Amino acid sequence: MKNLYKNLFLFVALSVTFSSFTACKNSVSSQKATNGDVSANNTAPTTTNTEVAAGNYPAAPDAVLQTENKDLDGNPLRIADYKGKVVLVNLWATWCGPCRGEMPHFIEMQDKYRDLGFEVVGLDVDEESVDEINTFAKQMKLNYKLGYADQKMVSAFIKITKLQGIPQTLLINRDGQLIGVFSGGGQKVINQMKEAVDKAMANG
Repeated sequence: MKNLYKNLFLFVALSVTFSSFTACKNSVSSQKATNGDVSANNTAPTTTNTEVAAGNYPAAPDAVLQTENKDLDGNPLRIADYKGKVVLVNLWATWCGPCRGEMPHFIEMQDKYRDLGFEVVGLDVDEESVDEINTFAKQMKLNYKLGYADQKMVSAFIKITKLQGIPQTLLINRDGQLIGVFSGGGQKVINQMKEAVDKAMANG
């Protein structure tokens, strides 16, 4: 099973060379409703603070909230258990360059908002060993929760982002609503992500 997810993502990436989605690139050439704020009809309009306060967002799918992933110690890791916090859930792997590019910003956001009820959760899509991930985390000075993405979680992400690749990230508010979808990496996506997190934290 080693490298199962890696091989899957690489296969898909090769098979869609001429399509709009490519795994592990700094940007995604064409994205429909995949970046920025998400409204109840799964589009990505400009969203005001009034709309945020009114809760005009869809509930995050049960497959995202309830799927039992595993942390690095083998313990259950469910996003639903973070209800009451703003959670940034990221799919990644050590071999993904754009994933690495996002990590300093995750570290920054975790430091900035840790005491205000914010959590970054990084879920590895490959079956890399605990030692490999811990070594990588130490090198990158990661300061947030890490674990392994269950296949149900990966499938749920793909249904939302329409991206057969990584990195991809969902932002979930304190009420379990999906308020941001980000995929493909790159500075533009990172800026959108940070802006959405700042907005979510400003709204309590």
